[in-house]
Amino acid sequence: SPKMMENKVFLSFTFYSTILIVKMYVVAIITGQVRLRKKAFANPEDALRNGGLQYHRDDPDRSLIGSSNLLFLFRAHRNDMENIFPFLFLGAIYSLLDPSPTVARIHFFIFCAGRIVHTAAYLLRLRAPARSLAYSVAQLPCFSMALQILLATTLYW
Repeated sequence: SPKMMENKVFLSFTFYSTILIVKMYVVAIITGQVRLRKKAFANPEDALRNGGLQYHRDDPDRSLIGSSNLLFLFRAHRNDMENIFPFLFLGAIYSLLDPSPTVARIHFFIFCAGRIVHTAAYLLRLRAPARSLAYSVAQLPCFSMALQILLATTLYW
């Protein structure tokens, strides 16, 4: 709606959320490419089309044997779902609280940058504590937004 497009905070949230979703798609595409290269298919029809049923891996753990690349990709994707989906909810509700556009943008940027660094640390296998540090930094704006939402809605529980 035109009114929504006037909300600078919501537009900023929409920008960073879209970046994060595109990042998740990129990880999914990379996963598909690694599956093809390693011949480790989740579905029998894909295995049949790419060499035979022996390449069908119905057990996710078994499909990862010999392919730590897939294991890292699955973990990165699962971690994204565990963190980006809650951010989408928190950021959308936070945007309705009429926060300062600059403060909101800082929240969204820190989360987005932290998640990008987290994925890079996973995929490039950066030394510890790079990944856990990126994870922790990205959690700070989420906790901040959650606290502000709770404070704004506490009278309505």
